[in-house]
Amino acid sequence: MTERVPVLKIGDVLLVSIQVDLEDQMVLDLQEDLSDRIVATGARGVVIDISALEIVDSFVGRMLATIASISRLLGAETVVVGMRPAVAMTLVELGLSLGGVRTALNLEQGLGYLNSARDKQLGVPGFTAGSPDTGAETR
Repeated sequence: MTERVPVLKIGDVLLVSIQVDLEDQMVLDLQEDLSDRIVATGARGVVIDISALEIVDSFVGRMLATIASISRLLGAETVVVGMRPAVAMTLVELGLSLGGVRTALNLEQGLGYLNSARDKQLGVPGFTAGSPDTGAETR
């Protein structure tokens, strides 16, 4: 039986923290597990933390883009966080730009992006992620 990558729920965001080198079957299982969890929880965002990955191949790179596309179709924005410089260089060398996949340097920035996107979608005027609701607009 193949090891599975855990999918954690934090509010209306699902967090996938990849802590092991991904084998092809693990990536396919993750795609299915994550899709099922998005539907089951109504998650509006997905954060995929790849900070522990030292290398990626073309299959894993394509699957990250595919996971983001599937998530978007199911109503959840995806942010990939923690990409190492060597991983970014490898993806570029492989010709995989991960078009349509939002990236952030770390988990905090990724969650901040999702919060800002949610606020914008809900039409919250002038507030940024983490700003207190004081009743006054910030500009």
